[in-house]
Amino acid sequence: MMNLDLLYPFIVLWALLCFGSLAVFFTVRLRPDKDYTELKQRTLSWWFMIAAFSFAVLSSQTISVWFLCFISFLAFKEYLSMIPTRRADRGALFFCYLSIPLQYYWAQIGWYGMFIIFIPVYMFLLSGFLMVIAQQTEGFLKAAGTIHWGLMTCVFSLSHAAFLMTLPDHPLSNNAGGSGLLFFLVFLCQFNDVAQYVWGKLFGKHKISPIVSPKKTWQGFIGGIITTTVLSAIIYPYLTPFSVWAALFSGIMISTFGFVGDICISAVKRDLGVKDFGSLIPGHGGILDRIDSLTFTAPLFFHFTWYFYY
Repeated sequence: MMNLDLLYPFIVLWALLCFGSLAVFFTVRLRPDKDYTELKQRTLSWWFMIAAFSFAVLSSQTISVWFLCFISFLAFKEYLSMIPTRRADRGALFFCYLSIPLQYYWAQIGWYGMFIIFIPVYMFLLSGFLMVIAQQTEGFLKAAGTIHWGLMTCVFSLSHAAFLMTLPDHPLSNNAGGSGLLFFLVFLCQFNDVAQYVWGKLFGKHKISPIVSPKKTWQGFIGGIITTTVLSAIIYPYLTPFSVWAALFSGIMISTFGFVGDICISAVKRDLGVKDFGSLIPGHGGILDRIDSLTFTAPLFFHFTWYFYY
């Protein structure tokens, strides 16, 4: 059943997308001498991404959880397509793929105990055991580390966003429930990426990490934190049970660690010698390129909400 209380935030989201698309249209018309291919590709991709997210969240909790499961699968697949793997790791990789729907099943039924230890403990032990019985010790440590890091990043971290959907209604919240918390997290996380990009383009002079991510600047980072935190203080009453101080803290946390997640995934790409993890989303790269900030913000935001409000 559609959550009507969440319909209004999505209307605002689509209005912002329309406004941004019009801004791009007039920019292209007024300055035709420049190449706007990437900007137009990014804008068109946002239409498809927001349409898919709107359908998943507004339709039902089950569809939302398994939509996020599919995103995790695509991200993990992209990751594995880039890292070097051994033939001896096939058994471990098979069970890693099987763990993805299981992890999201624990989230769907709200089994927190199994959800929180399944990948960090059981899959960690199982994958190591399966790699050992393959009887190939050369490159074992590197393979074990890269596979488990990918599983933690692409599956375990992102599955916290799905668990938000299963949280019961809070007495201090409106009827948006867990869907409202998911919308709050994803909207602020993606808005922060855009805000940091815009502020960096307008005023960026001092690079934060020129080797890992040369386009990231202190001006973009600080501007993104301020903008995202202000936006968090505006929208929190409609989507969360937070107090104003919790909303401000959430805005700072999401913007700060969204940046950290972004540069950590950038470090992985630099190590692999690739620009993007894929080309599934024109103008953005792959799935993992688009959700890199969520790999850090989703678990932190979930545990903050779980500890203080549930």
